[in-house]
Amino acid sequence: MGSALITGASSGIGKAFAYRLAQEGNDLVLVARNENALNDIADDIRKSYGVRVHVSRADLSTNAGCAQVEKCLTSKRYPIGLLVNNAGFGLGQDFVCGDIEKEEAALNVMVKAVMRLSYRAACEMKKRGHGAIINISSMTALTAQGTYSAHKAWVKTFSEGLAEELRSTGVRVVAVCPGLVRSEFHQRSGVDASQWANFTFTAPECVVAEALDAVRHERVLVTPTILYKTIGAGLKIAPRWLVRSIAGPSRSGRAT
Repeated sequence: MGSALITGASSGIGKAFAYRLAQEGNDLVLVARNENALNDIADDIRKSYGVRVHVSRADLSTNAGCAQVEKCLTSKRYPIGLLVNNAGFGLGQDFVCGDIEKEEAALNVMVKAVMRLSYRAACEMKKRGHGAIINISSMTALTAQGTYSAHKAWVKTFSEGLAEELRSTGVRVVAVCPGLVRSEFHQRSGVDASQWANFTFTAPECVVAEALDAVRHERVLVTPTILYKTIGAGLKIAPRWLVRSIAGPSRSGRAT
């Protein structure tokens, strides 16, 4: 038993992490912008599993939001043993002539916040000699689908470097690279998810199970499901001109 902090915990992968970790007896700090959804999840988890759940409404695109969560990561009363950087940001636009402030907000959530929270958690965990950080990257890190792909590629590479820096300290770092996941993310991003076959979607619970298994077995990179492991292997060996043509911005599936 311990305490875990999960960002983007109001739906999808973050929500699945909350239930799985609570089932295993962990206390939770749930972070997201949707406070009503967080409170509903927290109440249900408390009733179902009897663990302590703290809700923190925070906008990670802002410095104030990051600072608020950083305080939770430095708590002496309830030290965080696992940080899950899951908060995402659906852009739903082309970069050229798109809303640049929206681009900056996405960069803050998926890059800057991941860096700041990982820094704070890593420093605290290293002092204690144990802990884990799970950063949610994406299969798109291997593609060229605009700034979203760039952010997720940064998360993947950053996590690898952090894992190596923390090697032999007792602190583990995992980057998870899922493909399509059943969640509300596509709808919020203005993407028509019906264009993809049902078998291409992974259940959030599967992503969580493989991520936690990677932590326990000290694996740094994990891609859930055989389908996406195969696709990932193909993307790694394919020439980049081909990747750009089949997995560039025009192939992101955004509604027009």
